[in-house]
Amino acid sequence: MGLSKIIFILLAALVGWMFYKKFVSDAQRLSRGNARKRRAAANHTKGTLVQDPKTGEYRLKKEEEEEG
Repeated sequence: MGLSKIIFILLAALVGWMFYKKFVSDAQRLSRGNARKRRAAANHTKGTLVQDPKTGEYRLKKEEEEEG
């Protein structure tokens, strides 16, 4: 086995691992969003209020805003 084959296999493994980690993180993010929507539907809520740090006013939290 030549050195180029070893490097190719290592690069392929690295790309596969990175793809797997991205897939898992996206799946967890979607799962958290679905759980939040289920809880909101069960409680008949319209959304979550967050305070604007500049003005101090409260507004509905947007779906794009993710904690952490």
